[in-house]
Amino acid sequence: QLHLAESGGGLAQAGGSLKLSCAASRFTVDNWAVGWFRQAPGKEREGVASISSDGSTTYYADSVRDRFTIFRDSATKTVYLEMNNVGPADTGIYYCAAHRWGPGSLSAASFNSWGSGTQVTVSS
Repeated sequence: QLHLAESGGGLAQAGGSLKLSCAASRFTVDNWAVGWFRQAPGKEREGVASISSDGSTTYYADSVRDRFTIFRDSATKTVYLEMNNVGPADTGIYYCAAHRWGPGSLSAASFNSWGSGTQVTVSS
């Protein structure tokens, strides 16, 4: 398992942008499928975006498709979630998760390493 750390959360206005980062301590997320999940108050955790371990395949929830982009940066050994045109419905705690050699998925059950989350709040 990896120890993952998210960063980049904060407060944004509707229509604005945020960029979340997911990095692993001591190791890199290379060769690991990574997923971003979010949990809004009173709601279940949902898969937002995911990238396969080889970076060839990405998955997006319908609610974020064409607004969010997940990608790897090999130089920084980090996986990012670029969030554009955010709205209040995007508010929640965002978690990154990883699974070595995984295909990527929007299902939480597909991942065995989790970060502690970063808060994203979007005001209208």
